[in-house]
Amino acid sequence: MGADQVSEMDMLGMDASTSVPERSPFGTRAEREAERAGKREAVLRAAVRMFNARGFQATSLEDVASSLHITKPTIYHYLGNKQQVLLECVSRGLAELRIAGEAAHASPGGGLVRLRSFLREYARIIMDDFGRCVIRTGDELLSAEGAEHFRALKRRIDDTMRTLIREGIDDGSIAAGDERLLAFTLAGALNWPARWHDPAGPLGSPDIAAQMVDILTAGLAPRRS
Repeated sequence: MGADQVSEMDMLGMDASTSVPERSPFGTRAEREAERAGKREAVLRAAVRMFNARGFQATSLEDVASSLHITKPTIYHYLGNKQQVLLECVSRGLAELRIAGEAAHASPGGGLVRLRSFLREYARIIMDDFGRCVIRTGDELLSAEGAEHFRALKRRIDDTMRTLIREGIDDGSIAAGDERLLAFTLAGALNWPARWHDPAGPLGSPDIAAQMVDILTAGLAPRRS
């Protein structure tokens, strides 16, 4: 190091041995938050898959913890008790459905086009982990407060589907009919893959969703004389 460099560091009150701060072994705040989020997601995903495979009642948090080689208190740390874990799982699935509905409603095209777009996403989500948990979970498994929250979120999805149907009827792309009955019929049919779809099967969920929606919506357009 030259004399000029030494004098410059002396002027700044710096010592050559401490000019570069050591990196903290605990990482930055952003890194710690990302690590925590990743661990929380891993716990939640393990729990929802076990709930779907075994049922909520037959699954313990000890089972979930054991599958990840962690302790039960670790699950409490990241997610809370078993009821809270289940509510988080179904809330995630319903949030995905809500986002899909909002995206379809904001997309271009007539009511039938937008309804079909939503139904394809609806069916695909229902075959994924968190959507599957929504269908396989009865509100009787939740606390009174949790059950009311669950029902309120489900009503929002039902309202979205009915709105898309009503807009299709209004613009003439969907034949006039009972929008409530039609929504129940479509949702009822699309909910069943949550029970019979095999993720390891020959058809992926997007393909199954597209084919089911084609079948279910084939008769919705007004008939031309």
